[in-house]
Amino acid sequence: SVYETFGMTYKLELSTRPKKALGDVELWQRAEKALAEAMDEFIGVGNWRENPGDGAFYGPKIDIKVMDAMERVHQCATIQLDFQLPIRFDLKYTTDSKEEGKQFARPVMVHRAMLGSVERMFAVLCEHWGGKWPMWISPRQVMLIPVHARFNEYCEEVRQKLHNEGFFVDVDLSKATFQKKVRNAQVAQYNFQLVVGETEVSNGSVNIRTRDNKVEGEKKVEEMIAMFKQLVAEYK
Repeated sequence: SVYETFGMTYKLELSTRPKKALGDVELWQRAEKALAEAMDEFIGVGNWRENPGDGAFYGPKIDIKVMDAMERVHQCATIQLDFQLPIRFDLKYTTDSKEEGKQFARPVMVHRAMLGSVERMFAVLCEHWGGKWPMWISPRQVMLIPVHARFNEYCEEVRQKLHNEGFFVDVDLSKATFQKKVRNAQVAQYNFQLVVGETEVSNGSVNIRTRDNKVEGEKKVEEMIAMFKQLVAEYK
């Protein structure tokens, strides 16, 4: 699911008819029963709860509440049934019936928002990951760090190769010390720092460090690109 990809757990709630609601009670009951059966099929009987009276005025809804890494609850996704807009717009669809008066039927509109507000979801993910975005969605994936200015050109070549593969890559060409460059990249939450010296240039490789200062060691550029592609493919 979407939220499993983000590394979040979630729980489902059925929000039922509020006191001020439009439409027939019988229609509400049918809709609430249909949503309950859908959740039983999806997540199993007893694995969701009812939230009485919290539905929208035009129909019941399924609320999906997600828990972040600190077990805080966020209301994000919702699936709402809407009877009123099809009635007000006099929407109809053709049925297969030949019986007089049953050739047309009224549809039910479904409002489906898997993330809710994109801006709010972005804020939730910032909190969830604490600024440490996983490789597949990170805005700062790779920083190339030459240990001397004479290796700048090679770093630019590697940067271009990674860029061509769709990765976000920067090169630190400043006059800061090697240790300072590494520290700056880690503080800025680049997933990987690729250190380049004479050995790496000679071997067509890079020396890989993570933002947690774990030294992965030397890898050929092609092997490094393959590793990054696998991380992205696995949503890591």
